[in-house]
Amino acid sequence: MTLEEKVALCHAQSKFSSAGVPRLGIPELWMSDGPHGVRAEINWNDWGYANWTNDSITAFPALTCLAATWNPEMSAKYGKAIGEEARYREKDVLLGPGVNIYRTPMNGRNFEYMGEDPYLAGVMCVPYIQELQKNGVAACVKHYALNNQELWRGHIDVHLSDRALHEIYLPAFKAAVEEGGAWSIMGAYNQIRGQHACHNDWALNKILKGDWQFDGCVITDWGGAHDTYEAAVNGLDIEMGSYTNGLTSESAFTYDDYYLAAPYLKLLKEGKVPMSTIDDKASRILRLIFRTAMNRQKPYGSVCTDEHYAAAREIGNEGIVLMKNAPVEKKGAPLLPIAAGHYRNILVVGDNAVRLLNQGGGSSELKVKDMVSPLDGLRALYGDKVSYAQGYVAGRPMYGYADEIPASVTDSLRAEAVEMAKQADLVVLVGGLNKNHFQDCEGGDRLTYGLPFGQNELIEALLDVNKNLVLVLLSGNAVEMPWVSRVPAIVQGWYLGSMGGHSLADMLSGAVNPSGKLPFSFPAKLTDCGAHAFGELSYPGDSIRQEYKEDILVGYRWHDTKKIPALFPFGHGLSYTTFAYGKPQASAKAMPANGALTLTVTVKNTGRVAGKEIVQLYVGDDKCSVLRPLKELKHFAKVALEPGEEKEVTFTLTAADLKFYDEASSAWKYEPGKFKAYVCASSTDVRGTVAFEAE
Repeated sequence: MTLEEKVALCHAQSKFSSAGVPRLGIPELWMSDGPHGVRAEINWNDWGYANWTNDSITAFPALTCLAATWNPEMSAKYGKAIGEEARYREKDVLLGPGVNIYRTPMNGRNFEYMGEDPYLAGVMCVPYIQELQKNGVAACVKHYALNNQELWRGHIDVHLSDRALHEIYLPAFKAAVEEGGAWSIMGAYNQIRGQHACHNDWALNKILKGDWQFDGCVITDWGGAHDTYEAAVNGLDIEMGSYTNGLTSESAFTYDDYYLAAPYLKLLKEGKVPMSTIDDKASRILRLIFRTAMNRQKPYGSVCTDEHYAAAREIGNEGIVLMKNAPVEKKGAPLLPIAAGHYRNILVVGDNAVRLLNQGGGSSELKVKDMVSPLDGLRALYGDKVSYAQGYVAGRPMYGYADEIPASVTDSLRAEAVEMAKQADLVVLVGGLNKNHFQDCEGGDRLTYGLPFGQNELIEALLDVNKNLVLVLLSGNAVEMPWVSRVPAIVQGWYLGSMGGHSLADMLSGAVNPSGKLPFSFPAKLTDCGAHAFGELSYPGDSIRQEYKEDILVGYRWHDTKKIPALFPFGHGLSYTTFAYGKPQASAKAMPANGALTLTVTVKNTGRVAGKEIVQLYVGDDKCSVLRPLKELKHFAKVALEPGEEKEVTFTLTAADLKFYDEASSAWKYEPGKFKAYVCASSTDVRGTVAFEAE
């Protein structure tokens, strides 16, 4: 290859493709936004949609929902199905999954990620990556690293301890590389300690390509490159979307003006950067092309098949979280499930009951072939027993719009819903957030922790006339709940994709027993979250610099250790049945430094219907030379049980489960001492404890 051909590999040739080498028969690379479905075709040279008629796809549940399944089998089904759709669309690289840590509920992009715990995110991303890549389509795991907010994302300079970086923010990326075998990684927009993440020597050269031996390509987020010399020497391989904001803007620059285009070629020819840099980049890019575009073993793809719809529905069924389910009367039965013959008039309320939540949100926007709304799903089950009132309005479902709704419109819709609720036997309010700007949307963070669009007032008004209220929250984030004590049943429904209405109806009706558990904590108020407990420099920063002052105490680690209870804790989720845990047993009282310790516990379904329980194993260090959380998730298992059935769950602890990152030695450290293993149904629902010694 000529030097010019090598350099041409390193930058975009269109909005979503990079060049091959036509002279040598080496094809170009075609990329597509994910990670919840294959995005509609974008024009060659601008951000407009190409308006093809054959690019409609399946929308799969958002990754927060996948994480809430706590089931790696669902992750594998997800990766296989989305990989087949990407292959059908002739894509070589799918831009996903996202594994950034849920640090604050204000982050507009949390719905694309897998929650607050690095172990859970790491376990859940690996099967997705493996099954996706079996289709000859590369995963591009994003956004590496510390892209934990959208506000000022293009320049905010994140500072944190080495320990927080290695214990909280990097493990899921490490699992994606070392266990998942990811073929590409997307750099983040933000800076890390003074240098942009897309050409950060420490993050890319030292950690990713050095410590983890990553053999794939680093691809910028669109517009994530800022300097030719740094991009040349600091580990970037493919530059995409420069001179844009990554979403909408255009510029007069051409693709040859990119940092890794003509300016890079000039530096190489002048000897100002080593030739070894271009040889390394070209080798990695060719390896990616051989794995994808030139892979003769890849299967044929498929799109919008019955199997894909079934996978989307099953993932939704397992990810929906029943957060609260209380009786309306003191001695009555819980409000859910909705018995078919019990109610004659079911009123569905809410903009989200009919809104196309695949639209908006930024780069994750999807063009679907089919979309079953919550109202559609409930009407398919309960027929003409279901009536509908909008209740509130949320503005146009497009990126960049957060319309101000006139008070007269809001008041009129609320009054109509309240009047209809007076006549209803049951009210199902489908609310939450949506994909508008300043909601669950790329390019901006949320403005308030509370529900938008007057939903709090709507909830209170409906409860005043009808106490039989089921609240379904569709969101990728926690929300404030001032009415929580009054609402008998609360469901976290996520963004469920094409088959979402069927999944919700399955769960609400009892056709499916809910088994999802929260992948992040719901703080009662925003200042109960660690990121918000130290002033603006911790979040959102001063617009230039940001310091993660809560350090390693993210999510439940903060709530547990600081004794600040969450409104709904990490790992929480109810069922239509009940589970009894036996006393956990350890294989020994001490664990050798190079050995292992086995813990077993029995779990029994003590209710009347089949169900699945997620058994969670946390470990706490009784005394350590550094601050450690009260306990940390180390293993989990999802167990299916028939009524009366009992199973034994076994976990194996090793030295790796007990280590912390030691900043003095820049290595993981094992300290002998006394530990506790906590067998839990959630981070706060401890069902058994075993003390043991680490030798």
